[in-house]
Amino acid sequence: MRTANNTSSHTGANGFHSIDYIKITILGFGLSALWASFHIVILQVRLLDFVPESLKNTYLGYLTFAGLILAMAVQPIAGAISDRSGFAWGRRRPFILLGIILALLFLPGIGLGGSFTAIFVIYCLMQISSNTAQGPFQGFIPDMVPRERRGLASGVRSLLNIIGGAALVAVIGRFMGHYAAGEGGSWLWLSLGTLAIILLGVMLATVLTVKERPGAGGAQLPLLPALYESFKIDVRARSDFVLFLVACLFIFTPWAALQTFALYFLMDVVGVANPAAVTADLIIVVTVCMLATVYPAGRLTDRVGRKLVIVPACLLSALGVVALFFSQSYLHIVLCGALLGISSGAWMSSQWALATDLVGKGEEAKYLGLVNLVVAGGGALARLIGPVIDLFNSYSPNLGYKVMFLFCFICFIVGSLLLMRIKRD
Repeated sequence: MRTANNTSSHTGANGFHSIDYIKITILGFGLSALWASFHIVILQVRLLDFVPESLKNTYLGYLTFAGLILAMAVQPIAGAISDRSGFAWGRRRPFILLGIILALLFLPGIGLGGSFTAIFVIYCLMQISSNTAQGPFQGFIPDMVPRERRGLASGVRSLLNIIGGAALVAVIGRFMGHYAAGEGGSWLWLSLGTLAIILLGVMLATVLTVKERPGAGGAQLPLLPALYESFKIDVRARSDFVLFLVACLFIFTPWAALQTFALYFLMDVVGVANPAAVTADLIIVVTVCMLATVYPAGRLTDRVGRKLVIVPACLLSALGVVALFFSQSYLHIVLCGALLGISSGAWMSSQWALATDLVGKGEEAKYLGLVNLVVAGGGALARLIGPVIDLFNSYSPNLGYKVMFLFCFICFIVGSLLLMRIKRD
């Protein structure tokens, strides 16, 4: 009996083992590493080769906005098509193989491109190809993990995503700190090569080790009606959930803006000598504090309720924005990163817990998918702040960054007020 109990703790009724949590989520490590490195360091530094200094925020904003819109369109379509596929070796892995191979083929274009237009096209093609893989990849957990263990699987996936993004931003930030237009090109290629090796490795690990059941199951709606149903929501019956989505939009938009334009802020306003490396350090501090906060905040939200954790976390983010704006030294930047990391960790735990409380019963995947869509939408909207920064900078030096920080502060406050209006806790 003791042996049986020990086995059940590691293997589900369908033979799902502990190592399988890593197998079905490791691709997220590579994708997070790729896009965190691109959106926080590589694109910011690479665009300085082609665009006017006074318009760098504008070009960065338009570039990443277009990419995220493509991601929001391609990912659910690719996922829905994979739901209906009938390949002998699984529904998801053929799309993962195709998408990652295409992304790897496009990746060198970031180094070879000789103009903003070339970088724009390559970046968009990479978004299409990587999301062709990511959409079907999202189906691994509901496909393969026993229902009672999906929370653990989601936690493993989130952990790998966070570690992948932070670890590679730290490395790539150091590499790109040595790069400048016309010199240090080997550091750019070292950065792209590192990402390519990691992406290839996690793709092979996924394709070769994950064992899917062949074919598609059951009768399903045609593709277009299925996509319509995935976005349909009963606003009257789910008013709290709709309020929650709007609050998420207000909160994720400033977070994305801070990540996207942090390097240029540190370069133009704070005047640090190596903004790429300092940005990497800032992300590391944020991530470490976030990881240290996620678990205790999750325990706390179970005891005192979701809103008593999530609202103070948002207000703490607003305070962190104010503190970062007045930073004038490396030490101040690191301390602000710690503050933002603590608030982000508390937000992540309580936000997801509140989301699962508010979703429609029997439609959990659909409603949580809408949360992910709002996160992506907030990221896309944040990129449009770039032209606003450059516009106000043209009237007065660094005025645009003041406007950005004011916008972020207001968004966090409005998001907190909206969360307070949610009745269910």
